[in-house]
Amino acid sequence: MRIRRLLVANRGEIARRIIRTAHRLGIETVAVYSAADADALHVREATVASALGGHASADSYLRFDKLLSAARSCGADALHPGYGFLSENAEFAQAVEDAGLTWIGPPAEAIRNLGNKSRVKQLAHARGIPCLPGYEGEDQSEERLLAAAQDIGFPLMVKAAAGGGGRGMRLVADAAQLQSALRSARSEAQAAFGSGELLLERALLQPRHVEVQVFADMHGHCIHLGERDCSVQRRHQKLIEETPSPAVDPPLRQAMGECAVDLARSAGYVGAGTVEFLLEAAPESGQAANFYLMEMNTRLQVEHPVTEMVTGLDLVEWQLRVASGERLPCLQDDLHFRGHAIEVRLCAEDEHFTPHAGTVRHFVPPRASGHGGAPLRFDHAIFPGLEVTPHYDSMLGKLVVHAPTRAEAIARLASALDRLQILGLPTNRRLLAACLRHPVFANGQALIPFLSEQAESLRHQLEQEEFGAVAEAAFSAVLPQGSGGPLASPFPRPLRVLHRGGVFDVPLCEGDGIAPGHAQVIALDESSWHVQVGAVDLFLRDASFDPPASAQAAGGDELRVPFNGKVIAVHAQPGAGVKKGDTLVVVESMKLEHALAAPRDGTVRSLHVQAGQQVASAQVLVTFEAA
Repeated sequence: MRIRRLLVANRGEIARRIIRTAHRLGIETVAVYSAADADALHVREATVASALGGHASADSYLRFDKLLSAARSCGADALHPGYGFLSENAEFAQAVEDAGLTWIGPPAEAIRNLGNKSRVKQLAHARGIPCLPGYEGEDQSEERLLAAAQDIGFPLMVKAAAGGGGRGMRLVADAAQLQSALRSARSEAQAAFGSGELLLERALLQPRHVEVQVFADMHGHCIHLGERDCSVQRRHQKLIEETPSPAVDPPLRQAMGECAVDLARSAGYVGAGTVEFLLEAAPESGQAANFYLMEMNTRLQVEHPVTEMVTGLDLVEWQLRVASGERLPCLQDDLHFRGHAIEVRLCAEDEHFTPHAGTVRHFVPPRASGHGGAPLRFDHAIFPGLEVTPHYDSMLGKLVVHAPTRAEAIARLASALDRLQILGLPTNRRLLAACLRHPVFANGQALIPFLSEQAESLRHQLEQEEFGAVAEAAFSAVLPQGSGGPLASPFPRPLRVLHRGGVFDVPLCEGDGIAPGHAQVIALDESSWHVQVGAVDLFLRDASFDPPASAQAAGGDELRVPFNGKVIAVHAQPGAGVKKGDTLVVVESMKLEHALAAPRDGTVRSLHVQAGQQVASAQVLVTFEAA
């Protein structure tokens, strides 16, 4: 059976990545797109494209009927779901096969058994695969979950049984937090996956997240392709992934790999999948580390490029060949792992992990330079003018580097992040570089709590770098673009700029100038700029004509939303007293719920939004008076 035309039921960088391999194999492609993605790169690069309509994923990429209609009308004979959206939806997999199309993924029954966290735990227990104590029963009443939590003990994790990507997941430290955690996790899971089913699991507070890539064909062959360490996370979502793990030796790799393969084979698995484990530090020197099954992702992973880098394989090509009935291209003993690969996820979010919609106004990807032209891979769907909307998650792309050693890979990837230029909206570019250079990560000691423990010091480091670059950024913003010469006027010009709530006086005098091309400036409006000076990002506003006090005090009696989104809940009431840190409004943006808290003690004066309302960045939600 040969695939002739493939519909890619996804968007962004993964759609482009699948299209690239399909075209190399001589397979025509069909791109689908929402109204928000009409100008996207994957639409331009496919053989043909079909509009789905709608902006939100619920009206486009999650619609069975629209996707299957597009496949019929465009003559597709196969469908690749990518990751996210419907990639782990057993009903969709079955509908694709019932429509006479080849599904590029595991059988629907395998997705049912392995894609649900509760069912995979039950299967793992039967196979003797180690799991943490927990509850994954059918009784989903709040009373039963509360009782089960007392049996498990605290701390524990609440998880969405049907989902992934950190959505519907909560860490609960004690019984007082449990009820609200159950309700918020269920709400987020229902919105993200169409299922509010939850499970409970004893929490490990200092583990690593280590996963094993597995691959199986229709002829009974199943192998693993090594492990990936994904311990650097925020909001239970991965930011940095690498292979091999600095904590896994050959015996541990073999043990985890055998468990992963056994789990996949026992469920009749076919195609690419990932078995995720929590790895606990060895109790004492010389003993093997303990590992526990967390879940299985029945799809291609975001971080699959690092495995491709060290094996030299194309996993999408393997998916297409296996779905066409071919045997695995190689068996376990044929695999060879070379060097070290690290991937970082570039996201449209600030250093507080808050997502931001907006427009990419300037974009220059890094080129592989120095170090002998080290392999640098950038999977993305970015272009100048790209509108980053609140309808999808915040990931913009993935930078991946391969090198002979881990230390070299870290240095090369951090350098590539320094050279990347992307202006117009906040990104986590500099935070990622700082994480890579942090001694805890550099020494291979980063555990899952790494970012929660180090985030404040990393933010302080980035802020100090920015403050040191304010003067040069201000010069760059006000001087004519492309000019490296002095100011035309001989008289000093007082310039006051606002950055991170601080006011900086930068006198510009005759003879001032900057080196041409050293800074990149984008005007966001007539009085504000996004400036990149070397590797440092700054957002500046001209406050030269503002009263000095007002620049610092503005917004002190208001709660504004920092991004576009939809109001999910309003907890504030006019006249009610609030304490600093109290949740006043919950806003959904980029597939996540965000609790917006009171910045200080006070009394609510008025509300400006209600549940269900769409809100735009910087919109006032609540006004209040000081206590």
